[in-house]
Amino acid sequence: MTLWLTGLALLLVKLALVLVVVLAIAAYLVLLERKLLGRFQQRFGPNRVGPFGLLQPLADGAKMLLKEDLIPAGADRFLFMIVPAVLPAATLLAFAVVPFGTDITVMGQKVPMVISDLDVGVLFVLALSSVGVYSLALGGWASNSKYSVLGAVRGVGQMISYELPLGLTLVPIVMMAGSMSLVDIVDAQADMPFIVYQPVAFVLFLISALAEIKRTPFDLAEAENELQAGFHMEYSGMRFALFFLGEYMNMIFLGALAAVFFLGGWRGPVLPPVVWLLLKAFIMPVLLIWIRATLPRLRPDQLMRLCWVWLAPLALVNILATGAVMLFIKG
Repeated sequence: MTLWLTGLALLLVKLALVLVVVLAIAAYLVLLERKLLGRFQQRFGPNRVGPFGLLQPLADGAKMLLKEDLIPAGADRFLFMIVPAVLPAATLLAFAVVPFGTDITVMGQKVPMVISDLDVGVLFVLALSSVGVYSLALGGWASNSKYSVLGAVRGVGQMISYELPLGLTLVPIVMMAGSMSLVDIVDAQADMPFIVYQPVAFVLFLISALAEIKRTPFDLAEAENELQAGFHMEYSGMRFALFFLGEYMNMIFLGALAAVFFLGGWRGPVLPPVVWLLLKAFIMPVLLIWIRATLPRLRPDQLMRLCWVWLAPLALVNILATGAVMLFIKG
C-alpha cells in the first residue's frame, strides 16, 4: 500500500513538473520570438515590462484574461468554447512519453524520468499530433465565418498531407532502434546520434514539422493579408490565447521529438540530462523563428507540390535505402 501511494505521489509530482515547465517555457518562448524578430528587423522588441522585458509574458497573460470574450452570432457555442483547449491538451498528453533523463532513486524507489514508457510510443505521438487537425477544423467551422472556414480548409489539407512524410521520416529511426519506445530509441543512440546516419530523414522531419505547426512559410491557414488570421479570426481573450499557447507548446514538443529521434535525447557530457534535452529541444523553436523572419509564405499549390512531389517520395526512398544498408551490414 505504501509503495502504491509513493508511486502515485511521484507520478503526480512528475505530471505537475511537466505541466509547469512546459507552460513556463511556452510563455517565455513568445518573448524570445518577439525579441529575436526585433533583432532581425533591427529594433529592440519588448523591453519595457520588467528588467529586459522579462515580465512581458505576465503582462500578456493578464491582458488576455481581462479582455472581453466574444462569441459571434450564429456560431456553434459549445464547439466554439471548447475547441481552443484541444491542441494544448493533446500536446501536454504527448509529453508523457518523452524521456527526460536516466532513472533516479527517491526514498529507495527507482523512478524513471519519463511519465509513461509505451512500447508504441512513436504511434502514440503520431496519433496525438493528428488531434491538432480537429482543433483547427472545428474552430474554423464553429466560428460561422467565411474567412475562418477558408483558413480551416487550407490548414486541414496541409496538416493531413504533411502527416505522411512526417511519419515516414520516423520509420528508419524505428528500424535502426528496433523499437517504437522513445526510451529505447534514446538508448540506441548511446554511441552515436541518429542524425549522423539519417541526415536526409532529419531535414525531411524539420520541413514536415514546420508545415504541421503551420509556421512561416507554411502559415496559409492564418495568412493575415488574405484571411485576417484565418481559422482563429473570431476568437478573443483567453480562447485566442489557448490557440497561441498550443502553437508554442507544439514548437517545444517537436523540438523535444527532434532531440529524441535524431540528437541523442538527453545524452551529453558534463551537464545534467534534463539540461541537455532542453538545450537540444530549443534548436527547433529558434530555427522556426529564424525561418519566420527570413522566408516568404508559399502559395497553396507550391505547398502541396513540395509535399507530394518531393518530401513523400524522398522519405520512401530513404526507408528503402536504410533497409538495404541494414541488410548489407547484417550479411
